[in-house]
Amino acid sequence: MNGRLAVLLMAALSAGGCSWLDAINPFVGKGPKMAELAPFTASLGARTSWSEGVGRSDGHAFVPAVSGSSVYAAGGDGGVVRIDDGRVTWRIDAGQPLSAGVGTDGRLVAVASAKGDVLVFFAADGKLAWKAKATSEVLSPPAVGEGLVIVRSTDNRLAAFDMADGRRKWLYQRTSPALTLRNAAPPVIDGNYVFAGFPGGRLVAVGLDNGISVWEGTVALPKGTTELERVADIGSPPVISGRAICAVAFQGRVACFDLDNGNLLWARNMSSSAGLAMDSRYLFVTDDKGAVHALDLFSGSSVWKQEALSMRRVSAPLPRRGWVAVADAQGIVHFLNRENGAFVARVDTDGSPVPASPLALGNGLVVQTAKGGVYAIDAE
Repeated sequence: MNGRLAVLLMAALSAGGCSWLDAINPFVGKGPKMAELAPFTASLGARTSWSEGVGRSDGHAFVPAVSGSSVYAAGGDGGVVRIDDGRVTWRIDAGQPLSAGVGTDGRLVAVASAKGDVLVFFAADGKLAWKAKATSEVLSPPAVGEGLVIVRSTDNRLAAFDMADGRRKWLYQRTSPALTLRNAAPPVIDGNYVFAGFPGGRLVAVGLDNGISVWEGTVALPKGTTELERVADIGSPPVISGRAICAVAFQGRVACFDLDNGNLLWARNMSSSAGLAMDSRYLFVTDDKGAVHALDLFSGSSVWKQEALSMRRVSAPLPRRGWVAVADAQGIVHFLNRENGAFVARVDTDGSPVPASPLALGNGLVVQTAKGGVYAIDAE
């Protein structure tokens, strides 16, 4: 595989699945079409309560962050904003184009750039707290917590910076396969560990105090004879509930592990680069064809599958009280019944893709679109 084709494939895969390869493959004719949306009778009251602009994504997958009733968002042009109950509290210019954000613990706000710059601001007023350097381009939001800001760079390294002054405390790194997804999975801090998924289908628990691997779980094993067939990357953050941590891999499996020791609880074949979510009873996964699955959290058995959003580049799910929300390539937020997957509500935004999972906010959720629109949607 020549270098130019590898780059094109990485870009296509990062957009969310195999269907995107059609855009660069001159031998592909008419492929699968985005499913048309069928009408239904809404049974859930959902509406946009406020919206704000933060700047276009410029090809990156920006994710807002929520702390209490505050929403923090960033755009590709360097804009960063704090929104409280629909009103802008502060808006700043980071001074350079951004490629990733936002991470927050309610005290600090972290974003990053394609040059590997990590910029951390005070949440109260947006003033710069410190600036540090990652080892390469950063495409996923930093994790902020337990006294650290942890950054995942595209060279598959985790760098932990001291929250107080930005001094680097440790660096964890892995080797990379020849071809990987470009949407590197964000790290997740929980207790004494930071968890991250890596190319090759590995989920790793790293100690927060020293950056040493505590355990590794195999979500997927690369298969096939070509580099493309062997891509089995974890491109979305793992999710945690109680003693279980679950992750899903592109061209691989969805798998759940014991949080403390990494022992496999269950696994089943499924391909996803969009991601997954869980509540106390179900694990929800969006596969690479756009189907949304509900699985039994304790066994992995199928509860329901909603296939009406086929090829719509559907985001990871967000489960809340009685419903599950996903967003698609046309900026539409879909609400499904938690128990059977039926559509219960639908809300439009600005018509551009929502590249990341909706986030819980108040009685509803918040999403950020590729055009830079931040939308808070109430659902009651």
